[in-house]
Amino acid sequence: MMNIGILGSGTVGKALATALINKGHHVLIGTRDPNKLTEWAAEQGELLQIASPTTAARHAELLFHATAGTAALQALEAAGYENFKGKVLIDISNPLDFSQGFPPTLFVKDEDSLAEQIQRAFPEAKVVKSLNTLSADLMLNPTLLNGGDHTIFLSGNDQDAKDQVRAFLQGFGWRDMIDLGDLSTARGTEMFLALWVRLYGSLGKAQFNIKIVQ
Repeated sequence: MMNIGILGSGTVGKALATALINKGHHVLIGTRDPNKLTEWAAEQGELLQIASPTTAARHAELLFHATAGTAALQALEAAGYENFKGKVLIDISNPLDFSQGFPPTLFVKDEDSLAEQIQRAFPEAKVVKSLNTLSADLMLNPTLLNGGDHTIFLSGNDQDAKDQVRAFLQGFGWRDMIDLGDLSTARGTEMFLALWVRLYGSLGKAQFNIKIVQ
């Protein structure tokens, strides 16, 4: 079992933590406002630790980035650049801008991605973009939908890091994982969110995903 850090304490971060704890991993959630998690944390047991972003990043063997896209760089900076050195950072954030209401727009697209911005800001981290194209409850529980027969994607510049993430996610039931290539391919999965939010509006629920048939 691993020490896994989650940077982000919202709905997505808590969903990830619950799934990881259920698999026996020790989870550190890094947050600047631990008080908001007091009641929820008490229900999770001894495998959960609420910590500062710095502590979570320093002691984690594997990191998830689960903050809102608009706060991504600032949240990661709060964890300390030195704490990302050589570590795999699974980036599940999206560059969604809700300032004009719903549906949101994307504050970066086409010629760049949020994942690439994170990699440039933290060059010694091994950023892998994945799990950002589906709802939080499915990320580490794929069998909740269609017996797990649906698709996720991986993007990253470090092949060993992507292989590590692939093996890790297989342990949670993911079978259909497509390696899109280097981190520039994250532009495609981030822009998919423009369609995802419209599907959510049409279907009236978030428990759906796509399946690549070839």
